[in-house]
Amino acid sequence: MQQNHNNYYMSQKSLKYLSLGALILFVILQSCKISQSSDSNNDIVIENSEFRFVIDTDGTAKSLIHKATGKECLMQGVKLPLFGIKQDYPYDNENKLAFPAKQRTFGSNKVIRNDDKLIVNFERTDYEATVGVEITDSYIVFTLDKLSYKMSNVGDKRKTRIDEFILLQIPVKDRTHFGEWLNVMWDKNTAVNLLAVEPACMIDAFDRPGYKVFQAAGFNDVKLIGISAGLITTTGDRLLDVINTIEHDYGLPLGVESRRRKEYKNSYYEISGATPENIDEHIAYAKKAGFKQMVIYYMDFAKSMGHFGWKPDYPNGINDLERMVKKIKDAGMIPGFHIHYNKAQINDPYVTPVPDPRLNIRRYFTLRQDIDKNSTTVVVEENPTGCTLDDDRRILKIGNELISYENYTTTVPYKFTNCKRGYFNTKPEQRKKGDVLGLLDIDTWPEFVRFNQRTDIQNEVAERLEQIIDNVGFQFLYYDGAEDVPPPYWYNVSKAQLDVYNKLKTKQLFAEGAQKSHFSWHILTRGNAFDDFPPEVFKEGIKRYPLAEAKLISNDFSSIDFGWIHPVAPDSQTIGLQPDMLEYAESRSAGWNSIISLVGNLEEFKNSPRTDDNLEVIRRWEEVRENGFLTDDIKKELRESDIEHILLINEQGNYELVHYEQIVIPESKKNIRAFVFTRHKKVWVVYWHTSGSGILKLNTRTSNIHLYEDLGTEITPVDVGNEYVEIPLDRRRYIQFDLTRKEVIDLFENSVLKKKN
Repeated sequence: MQQNHNNYYMSQKSLKYLSLGALILFVILQSCKISQSSDSNNDIVIENSEFRFVIDTDGTAKSLIHKATGKECLMQGVKLPLFGIKQDYPYDNENKLAFPAKQRTFGSNKVIRNDDKLIVNFERTDYEATVGVEITDSYIVFTLDKLSYKMSNVGDKRKTRIDEFILLQIPVKDRTHFGEWLNVMWDKNTAVNLLAVEPACMIDAFDRPGYKVFQAAGFNDVKLIGISAGLITTTGDRLLDVINTIEHDYGLPLGVESRRRKEYKNSYYEISGATPENIDEHIAYAKKAGFKQMVIYYMDFAKSMGHFGWKPDYPNGINDLERMVKKIKDAGMIPGFHIHYNKAQINDPYVTPVPDPRLNIRRYFTLRQDIDKNSTTVVVEENPTGCTLDDDRRILKIGNELISYENYTTTVPYKFTNCKRGYFNTKPEQRKKGDVLGLLDIDTWPEFVRFNQRTDIQNEVAERLEQIIDNVGFQFLYYDGAEDVPPPYWYNVSKAQLDVYNKLKTKQLFAEGAQKSHFSWHILTRGNAFDDFPPEVFKEGIKRYPLAEAKLISNDFSSIDFGWIHPVAPDSQTIGLQPDMLEYAESRSAGWNSIISLVGNLEEFKNSPRTDDNLEVIRRWEEVRENGFLTDDIKKELRESDIEHILLINEQGNYELVHYEQIVIPESKKNIRAFVFTRHKKVWVVYWHTSGSGILKLNTRTSNIHLYEDLGTEITPVDVGNEYVEIPLDRRRYIQFDLTRKEVIDLFENSVLKKKN
């Protein structure tokens, strides 16, 4: 009896837990579902635990509710077709007769639900689309599963081409922030993101009064069937968590994880002229500046981009590079690799002496008449109007020969004139009328030829890069020249990057790039580095370009690189890179959670008397990036203030951040650089000599000043008189005055610069 009682008790207990589990499953299914409502409107409701998306059966987006806040995210009253078919001109016979020959969109006019599919019809077309809907707790993915053409019995019908399919378009209300790269509208409480979950889906947004049209689309020339986009509606604080889930679920590059790495905030040292012989010297400079990352440029060891033959400075080839990278790692720094990857250098075997057929051609022409090996005029059927006339870019390719031209005619007969045969050491060839030639796609440097991204040449180069990156141990990549791809740019920019990324066995920790498209957000975890600005306009350049972009790209939950900063030594032509310039770049970049990069030029370091001061400025800022000193309030001040800042180490060895202002000193004393600030109710000046050393005479009593080598280390003046004080002028030093701010400024404006005895 006891045993039977126990069995009965266990079965009742099991039923109880089974019922509870069923209830939980029911709740989950109810919160993540697609349904057809029972009201008269018969709306289609797609929802998960975070948002409720309502589609009108007439094919328009009706509502997008963020459940946590109850906020409506779509602009109401806008009847925007959710799906669409675009054709470059109306191909259907009756449409062709009714409308002019220009691009036209036929919007969705009917949507019905069929389990986890949406069946979509379109105005004035016989196409029907099947769109798959995958619902998860945090996002919903839409995929174009099928396009069906239903032949009509009315009129002369035949299946027509689709040039572009609009997978999703919704009118998203404006909020505080819009990130164009990530395609997200957000504030702290709500974020709406339309995200490509594979590279062939184009994402875009179009401005409208009070809202933006978010759009996901596929193109016939790239891909239609299988394009997918994810819709996210969540809080601003949770957006990256959701994207991180998508990246893992869909096997995308892990852009969120990269942005969350502790090393992400560290600036880097970009080596200029790296060799096995000087790597130790570069490491010493980098460590002195407190860098945690060091980057090697492929041009330092490779003869050319494409095949990456080894320069004489690397007699042991990849073994020399491997030893250099090991030294970087042993010094406690992350080794990075600065690459070109989507083009071939003009001296590379891809270009000369036999040009590869997979090099990109911008335009094609047909020979109107034969040419022999000595012909200097090439007559073609097509009008060359618009072909480049830039120096060193006027190159034609026909067979295995490259031909340069000086000019062309734009009336019949069309001619390329003053041609030079066998360009770039190729072999002149005799060609027949009707043969096809093309305008070679040379970049604007002009040093490279772009690859045809429709061929396998990009994968071929990616395999070579993988052999270098994985075998040597590079952990950070800079994708330079990322703009050097043929159209469509929205696709090929990230496609070329992804080809390289996918070949790597050990994935990069993070990356930068010179150009980005939407899908690149997962690959490039920081925006581009800026080319350097001359010292005379350095701060203005920082303010106009990196600072403006950092503010913009912060809307995409990303940062940028304020570099590459060159350590220009002062000479008769330039003031050279000075400590205050680095204070400005470091402070502004830190305010926007961005970084700088310094180009390690050994000659410039040795020629500049301010190298130690410059490196110390960097070291301080790199340390406070890591030690928690830069609070949100401090960063906000650095972002919003036009006043310059200096990072001090005080008498107790702690960091202090203060405002300072440059004292304008007459041109006759231009080698003096001085900045005034207030600290502990006293007026201070930090000063130095821009290009050497000397003595600075101040017309004041010694009782009015205290001179410091560093804060807390007081030193005596060089000479003291009844009404003057002479102080050393070379490295950065500090003076505390018992005078007013105006009196101090007057002192420096009227100071006397003397040479050392």
